[in-house]
Amino acid sequence: MGILISETTKEERRQIVEEAIGNISGACDGCMAGLAEMYEDYIDGKREIREINMEFRAGYISGEETSGSSCCK
Repeated sequence: MGILISETTKEERRQIVEEAIGNISGACDGCMAGLAEMYEDYIDGKREIREINMEFRAGYISGEETSGSSCCK
């Protein structure tokens, strides 16, 4: 199974995210909810996971907040 949107179903993408970050239904002091929100576009088939990760890293490196980057602060 691939990870590209074109290669996966919504349920498979949800499973990929759950396996990568842990149970997205759970909560660890609010952090999991923030991570789950960050990957919703991927799960919904709107943006590739690579795009989301690149946006997050760019915001982290520059110090600017991007969607999902305020998690666990």
